[in-house]
Amino acid sequence: MAAHKRGESMNKAIFLYDYTGIMAKPWLDAGYECWCFDGQHDTGIARDGNHVKVGMWFDAYNIFKHCDEIKKLVGDGVGFVFGFPECTDLAVSGAAHFEKKRGANPLFQWEAVQHAHLVRLVGDIYSCAWGFENPVSVISTKWRKPDFIFHPWHYGGWLPADDKHPQHPDYIKPRDAYPKNTCIWSGGGFIQPPINPVHCEPGYSDQHKKLGGKSLKTKNIRSATPRGFAMAVFMANRGSNE
Repeated sequence: MAAHKRGESMNKAIFLYDYTGIMAKPWLDAGYECWCFDGQHDTGIARDGNHVKVGMWFDAYNIFKHCDEIKKLVGDGVGFVFGFPECTDLAVSGAAHFEKKRGANPLFQWEAVQHAHLVRLVGDIYSCAWGFENPVSVISTKWRKPDFIFHPWHYGGWLPADDKHPQHPDYIKPRDAYPKNTCIWSGGGFIQPPINPVHCEPGYSDQHKKLGGKSLKTKNIRSATPRGFAMAVFMANRGSNE
């Protein structure tokens, strides 16, 4: 598969395991054609202007096949790739359940790491900046350590002073003013954005009290991309492959 040539217009971005579209929004607003792949989207391809939602699940044993499928769907012109692989079997916060899961499936964490590698492989296909997010997780030992770690409040200054979360105002603090150790693995020339912090109350996030349980809605809110970070990444990486 041919990578793009220097000087070609990179007017597309790919977001894997992205249901909310928060990470894609700055790119959408700038006119990029954004392809958001997630199994929670309706099966098939749905276009809304330059926002393309693809309902598609990925199989850990077929990541190279999925790379080909993504390439055929999206075509050329991709300048940025980012992903949010499922963390349930990876995050160290769930370590108490690992042995039980390993008894049921000895390869459960290998399979989970393959979903992270899919993001890297798609970025490599396009020879562009790529990254993926996970909490503090076993990816650090199963593959390599993250390139950097941040808290959402580190990038809250990218949001306006009168900010209010557009989707979950009752759960997520204005300007992402909450702590949550978030790890980023990246490559292909990905530029770590400079922080622009806001005040954050010390200690454990009180948002966690509202977001317990295992419902899909709760999991989606807990894993929603910090909007300040999304904007900062866009501002740092929008020209990295032009």
